[in-house]
Amino acid sequence: MRHTWIITKRELAAYFATPVAFVFIAIFVALSGALNFYIGRFFEKDQASLDTFFSFHPWLYLLLVPAVSMRLWSEERKSGTIEQLLTLPVTTTQAVLGKFIAAWMFCGIALALTAPLWVTVNILGEPDNGAIFVGYVGSFLLAGAFLAIGICMSALTRNQIIAFIAGSVVCFMFTFSGVDMVLNAFRGWMPDTVVETIASFSFISRFQSVTRGVFELRDIVFLGSLTAFWLFATVIFVDARKAA
Repeated sequence: MRHTWIITKRELAAYFATPVAFVFIAIFVALSGALNFYIGRFFEKDQASLDTFFSFHPWLYLLLVPAVSMRLWSEERKSGTIEQLLTLPVTTTQAVLGKFIAAWMFCGIALALTAPLWVTVNILGEPDNGAIFVGYVGSFLLAGAFLAIGICMSALTRNQIIAFIAGSVVCFMFTFSGVDMVLNAFRGWMPDTVVETIASFSFISRFQSVTRGVFELRDIVFLGSLTAFWLFATVIFVDARKAA
């Protein structure tokens, strides 16, 4: 665990070593507020709630999280430091977890900086703070699932742009799999069980209950299992690179 924490601190410090981290956080916070107050018509709804705020998070993560994860392994491969990293007394699993935790903490910091919105709705009304807390927890877990996919894509290439595009595409598939437009393409010629299975992989479908302050155990298991699967795949890909 000590080695994992060392890598976590190294990667987290690397984020803040350049202005890019602050730009990302500023964009995330600004877009979160703009989407909630303007696109989501917060004041017109006349309701002290952040359900609209959370409903935009899958779309924000779809574009921004792959940008956070794209450099984690591709930069190591491009600079050649991956060989040095893997020759240290650190297992591949520890290295993958260290990088993932650092990126997840970075996303958590960005998410925490939207707390003024929570304060605002409490000033304007009497919201269900328990539901808002559940929304934040669910959003944090959702960010972890997006990150796990992005990290896996980063391990497959040394080009950060390709890693970003691949991560965005895979995340896009998981996000849109529950949209009616997609499901209608399968209805009529595929069994309902298959269609329901496709819909169950959608981040949007899984996150709808969270926006209302309800986080079911099956949603937690889904996000946790998906995150674990992509991290395990990352370990396999990095090990394959190490063997080569």
